[in-house]
Amino acid sequence: MAIVLSPLHRRRLAAFRANRRGRLALRLFLALFVTCLFAELIANDRPLLLEYRGQWFLPVLRDYPETAFGGELPFPPDYRGRFMSERIARDGWALWPPIRFDARSINYARPAPAPPSAENWLGTDDQGRDVLARVIYGLRLSILFALGLTLASSLLGICAGAVQGYYGGWIDLFGQRFIEVWSGLPMLCLL
Repeated sequence: MAIVLSPLHRRRLAAFRANRRGRLALRLFLALFVTCLFAELIANDRPLLLEYRGQWFLPVLRDYPETAFGGELPFPPDYRGRFMSERIARDGWALWPPIRFDARSINYARPAPAPPSAENWLGTDDQGRDVLARVIYGLRLSILFALGLTLASSLLGICAGAVQGYYGGWIDLFGQRFIEVWSGLPMLCLL
């Protein structure tokens, strides 16, 4: 079953295909968006996979207590801390994400702010947090918020238009006046 496009849509699609920069921008946006969807697998302060004394753990997906690794506390461990690093090196191994920091973890080993290095690819901010990890998580949040807001406003507009079209009369007139007043307000006043 093929999708049948109107002549107007075919012309618009042909114009988009002819625009090389537009296609490149779409590919770049989709690559960044897909990358940001898997932010926990790219930038995280917990290992993706951990083998300790013959047992397998997935710390990126589940919180394990420190007691599972020979500790005394029933709280999630600091996997980059000295205690866990020594335990993992002695009795197992860990597969880490490319960036060993999440958006909130702090690099205490370097002064803040720090310039780019092999450990912090874009450096750290004034509180010692990894800038690249914060960019990845922030981009995901921004894109998902924008898509959600677009979907919600489209659904709200469709519902309002359907109600106005179905009932007509004074509901239609009142709805149109309200939309005109709303669109005439400056956005900064609404925020």
